[in-house]
Amino acid sequence: MSFLFRLMLLALLMLSTVQGGERVYQKPSEFLHTVFGTNLPATQALTLTSSHQSRIKRLLGHPYRTSKVRYWSDGTKTAWILEEVGKTEPITTGFVTKGGSIQEVKVLIYRESHGYEVSSSNFCKQFRGATLNNNQLTREVRNIAGATLSVRALGGLGRVALYLDTLK
Repeated sequence: MSFLFRLMLLALLMLSTVQGGERVYQKPSEFLHTVFGTNLPATQALTLTSSHQSRIKRLLGHPYRTSKVRYWSDGTKTAWILEEVGKTEPITTGFVTKGGSIQEVKVLIYRESHGYEVSSSNFCKQFRGATLNNNQLTREVRNIAGATLSVRALGGLGRVALYLDTLK
């Protein structure tokens, strides 16, 4: 191999490692259509007040990155598309809440270089039926070796989704 070819190959490998690679498991719009079918409710927005941010800070350990959260509700269930940083990159996750409990969790876009195991359906179904009690989920979510920060991010988002569900 020529020196120039090896240098280009090394540069490409480094670039892919640095960026981690974005894995799109499901587009947010597809997630919403999966949840609601063809009768997609109108997008609604919840403005987070300083009081809301204070509570979210207790749930996540830091303030939420945005001051408005979009959601979709058909009167019986609500879909939330939330983001939280795992180690360095945001994880876009869809939550469905109903009656104060989590009905479904789906990692939509995963951007970290490792820890993608949190995207598996077996991991996500641990959240089903969880409610919020004293700022904690009532269901235990098992850790995954090598994905600790991603597991924490999804647990925090689950708590936030349940809290936001009380505000709508």
